[in-house]
Amino acid sequence: MMVNNINNGGNINKPPVDNQKLNQQQAQQAAAKSTQAAQTQAPRQDSVSLTQSAQQLNQVQKKGSDAPVNQEKVDKLKKAIQNGEYRVNPEALAKKIAKLEAEIFGVKR
Repeated sequence: MMVNNINNGGNINKPPVDNQKLNQQQAQQAAAKSTQAAQTQAPRQDSVSLTQSAQQLNQVQKKGSDAPVNQEKVDKLKKAIQNGEYRVNPEALAKKIAKLEAEIFGVKR
């Protein structure tokens, strides 16, 4: 009398089918096909959004590039710095920095 392996269909060397793996592979193939179909149907649109801080920085940069330059004054300051004759007034500098920050961030003093 011959006994057949029910799971292997009588073939002892053939491994049993793992239904869970088979289902996973089929699901992955289906997902890949749907992703490919979606990509061919409509191209993706890229978009960028800037934070409020980035927008403010952009405005400050535009104002700085639009400002007129007094080249004579720039040259005079360069020469004074190179000769070691330029002196910084810390109090005046602090006031100007505070004023600039107030303008940038809208703080009233």
